[in-house]
Amino acid sequence: MNVSGTFNVLRLFTSPTLCLPHHTISTFDQLPVPLSNAFPPKHGEKKSDIRAVILDKDNCFAVPYKNHVYEPYKSKFDELRKAYPGSRLLIVSNSAGTDSDKGHEEAKLVESNTGVQVLRHSTKKPGCHGEVMDYLRKSPDADITSASQVAVVGDRLFTDVMMANMMGAHGIWVKEGVVPDHGLLSRFEKGLCSFLLRRGYSAPDPKSEFE
Repeated sequence: MNVSGTFNVLRLFTSPTLCLPHHTISTFDQLPVPLSNAFPPKHGEKKSDIRAVILDKDNCFAVPYKNHVYEPYKSKFDELRKAYPGSRLLIVSNSAGTDSDKGHEEAKLVESNTGVQVLRHSTKKPGCHGEVMDYLRKSPDADITSASQVAVVGDRLFTDVMMANMMGAHGIWVKEGVVPDHGLLSRFEKGLCSFLLRRGYSAPDPKSEFE
């Protein structure tokens, strides 16, 4: 059970824009690399400086419950690894690397198959944003001074995108994922997003959590 998700979704009653993405793509292979290209500068502002990327796993770059990159996405995944080497690319899953992953065996398998570090975290998304920033702060090669230099990529609005907005990062929504998700929660997320956008709402501006 995702206690963090259940608790944090209540925030939407007072801050509904927390679930809105800054950029939307249909599938992972449409991801613009470097990710700064997804966020053109607004009038009078500098171009976004994305230095680190946080990736969801299930239905983002992998088939749900599989621990390797979906074959048609391998070239895009390799392109992303080259653009964001070392600790600049981090997988944050609500399965692999969590306390429910016994001995973190799944996390180790994902790391072996992808060559990318999986965050070990005790709180599931979206509540683990503090653990994500702690990891990036302690990684000198990430060179992160602001959460606005981070982009979170995932298929769920109430976990991945909401985590991005809670930490002050950029959120990229993979709307369709690897396989169609017609579940009740997924339909509700998409319906709420469409409703808010029609009403003129937009995602919060990224910012540093230290400012």
